[in-house]
Amino acid sequence: MSFDQNAEEWICFLNLLLPLGLSPDASSEECAGTSKTEQQHTTPMPPTSKKRKQATECFLGAEKEDSADKNESEAKPKRRRKKKISDVLSKSSPKPGVPEDLQKLLKEHFCAKRSVIELEELQLSDACFLPANDLTHSFSSYLKEICPKWAKLRKNHTEKKSVVMMIICSSALRCLELIKSMAAFKGDGKVMKMFAKHIKIQEQVKMLEKGVIHVGVGTPGRIKALLEQDGLSMTSLKYVILDWNWRDQKLRRLIDIPEIRKETIELLEMGLIKLCRGGSVKVGLF
Repeated sequence: MSFDQNAEEWICFLNLLLPLGLSPDASSEECAGTSKTEQQHTTPMPPTSKKRKQATECFLGAEKEDSADKNESEAKPKRRRKKKISDVLSKSSPKPGVPEDLQKLLKEHFCAKRSVIELEELQLSDACFLPANDLTHSFSSYLKEICPKWAKLRKNHTEKKSVVMMIICSSALRCLELIKSMAAFKGDGKVMKMFAKHIKIQEQVKMLEKGVIHVGVGTPGRIKALLEQDGLSMTSLKYVILDWNWRDQKLRRLIDIPEIRKETIELLEMGLIKLCRGGSVKVGLF
């Protein structure tokens, strides 16, 4: 194609554009404008200041809540771990029971329930107690020390439904242990089990009615029940031994078990305290 032909075609193209009021420059400008508008539509708008404010407010609010929770957790007092008997014993050796321990126990139990006059009648003086076990005795050696005239007492005792010596323990198994360990002391004296395990109370009442029993070894609950049913009498009673210092698998003593402590105090109140104050019965803490 020659140069003249190209020029003619270009002139024809311009003639077509002129009636429309367009120019080559305008068309180029329109193209540029359309590209600019497309860019404006495609480019994302920056977030407004309101949204930024809401976001910062939420962030600050969360920080405040976290700080408030932290302050509350710091303000809460820490729970103190309850001291166990094993913790106390690990730091110090066990102390043998003394008369003051039983006197304090009775005073604390009856203080809020009884009048001043009644409290005086429930007090046990030091004269009511036998020498306490200093944790060096076996059970037989302790009984021999506190009751040197046992052979004579045993022979003179002929009354049924009553015992000369009453031994109070926290469990049936402990009763059996003490019965075995007192073999060297009892001699020909008859010992009776006074606990509820595998033995009906009616059978125990019959045994007390039929023969002469010298020593009763039992739990406070069953001994109390025998007294209430008139199966057991305290007319011949001379000695009451509390198995005070022995501890079970959980290291609890006789008075550390709430139910046993309550029954022991109720048993003492049933007439034992009165007999001790009168001088006919002595209390020993083994």
